Amino acid sequence: MKRREFLAAQAAIAGAATIAQVGAQEQSQPTKSAATKTSSGKVRQSVMGWCFKPMDAVTLAKHCKQIGIEAIEGISATDYDAVTKLGLKISLVGSHGFAKGPLDPENHAEVEKKLRDGIDLAVKYNVSNVITFTGMRKEGVSDAAARKNCLDCWKRVVPYAEEKKIGLVLEHLNSEKHYDENGNVHPMKGHPGYWGDDLHLCAELVNEVGSDSFKLLFDIYHVQIMNGDLIRNIGRYHDLVGHYHTAGNPGRRELDDLQEINYPPVIRAIMETGYQGYIAQEFIPSGPDPVASLKQAFDVCNV
Repeated sequence: MKRREFLAAQAAIAGAATIAQVGAQEQSQPTKSAATKTSSGKVRQSVMGWCFKPMDAVTLAKHCKQIGIEAIEGISATDYDAVTKLGLKISLVGSHGFAKGPLDPENHAEVEKKLRDGIDLAVKYNVSNVITFTGMRKEGVSDAAARKNCLDCWKRVVPYAEEKKIGLVLEHLNSEKHYDENGNVHPMKGHPGYWGDDLHLCAELVNEVGSDSFKLLFDIYHVQIMNGDLIRNIGRYHDLVGHYHTAGNPGRRELDDLQEINYPPVIRAIMETGYQGYIAQEFIPSGPDPVASLKQAFDVCNV
């Protein structure tokens, strides 16, 4: 055997031994995601009711039970009794909506009342969180004023949330225009004019409120559009997050292979932070069978 051939053969043998040793170590130790799944429990999934209209809340709840989804949100409070009697939980209580928010002082009285009413409803149905928003930009209200107005309003409500042991979660929304097949702006795929459209700004607001009862609603779809870098942002802000939403991008569609977000590693990243709350499916079904779409999304996220 020539010297060059001998050295190549020895290198191949050494490399094979190293691979075998690494493989044996990997087999003897659980993967990080497997260890996390065991310690943190299953992914707790919910569904956003408005996305599945005209299906009524009770019918949707029955499908959720069959699929294995344990909670529902985004439905009328008048349906709470019916869906909870079926065994589902309410994962999030609504409040003042995204358009009329605390950015504008003229909305403060209404926002505070609806947040307090939402907190009372959350107590009644044993719900962890009530949603809140910044509201839309208003002519004459600067960014500095908008920031102060929001913080002033929330800080007046937070003591009540703390007393009742209920969380408020601030949702970050994308402010892009999304068009339907007829060229019209779709009202729920993007929210042009929404002030809290930057994830980092919303995280700053949560930090400035400075309460464990005020956290961030991390909507994966909206973050992908406005900020991207999903897994690193989950790692960066997980201590501030009180709730998650999903949807496929573009189009707020199913979590299928026609959209760009690779959901299994994103969900694993969430679970690896130790998150114990709900991940709510908030996509708009585009296929002929919305229940099949929901089951597919459940399976994709059930990592």
